[in-house]
Amino acid sequence: MDRHLLKSRVTVTRLEDHPNLPEILGVLAQLAHVSDGELPRLASGWVNSPALAVARDKALSPESPLVVEVLAAFDAVSALFAEDVAGEAPYLTVEPAVAVRALKAVRDAVAAAYARPVLSRSEHAALMRPWWAVYPRPTVDEPDLGARSEQVKGLLGLLPRLAGRCHDDTGRALFDALVDRSFIAESERAEAVEAAFQAAVVTGRRRVWTLVRRSGADGLSRPPCPECRTPAVDEDGDSRRVMELCLDAACALLVTDALPDSCTDLITTPVTSLLPTQRVADPSS
Repeated sequence: MDRHLLKSRVTVTRLEDHPNLPEILGVLAQLAHVSDGELPRLASGWVNSPALAVARDKALSPESPLVVEVLAAFDAVSALFAEDVAGEAPYLTVEPAVAVRALKAVRDAVAAAYARPVLSRSEHAALMRPWWAVYPRPTVDEPDLGARSEQVKGLLGLLPRLAGRCHDDTGRALFDALVDRSFIAESERAEAVEAAFQAAVVTGRRRVWTLVRRSGADGLSRPPCPECRTPAVDEDGDSRRVMELCLDAACALLVTDALPDSCTDLITTPVTSLLPTQRVADPSS
């Protein structure tokens, strides 16, 4: 039987069962760590041709494994590099046109990694070539969330519980306490958050910052509760204040090594002081 027909019949329903899982995870983990200096290199490697266009179409066809997840990853890429494409922020060093072309190489790599079972070896290699030229081997196993990564993950893990507060008394009590604390020292915290973001820019972690905020927002956002029809997040209400408070704290922990302790404490204490498991010593102390 034709080898291509065999490959095209590969069915994968879960990422954990994907035969090309290590490459997929390597590409996804790297996304938030693509540096400004690497964008021009990715852009210079991207080309188009009739053969490559066919490979791209095949990689995104309905027969390709987990194509819905691929499209979701494309959305994440767009969010991570939105500033680069807009080209308006004063700290950007790469021209928007270069960033746009680089993202074509990034999307090719994401699509090719997922679609490996339905692509020929040459098609897969052609789509991956710009990525491999910059990242010949995976450099990270998962996004680097810094020295306090466990605290960052703990805060992000808190948000789904807050989303289900309508049927969780403990979650409701925690949510109400966070609402109250969100009104304390608002202007001072806003200044500290801006300082934290500038630290992320200086240390090359602004895309990880975006990733953390996007992940946290996804954790708190959910369809309305089927029993009480209550949305987890309303744009102008208390849930928005709680989400911003928690995401600010997670992002401050992300750059705590580049931020004065006073700024870190101002941003994080309103949240972490309510969570006994989060009050751990600084790993560097």
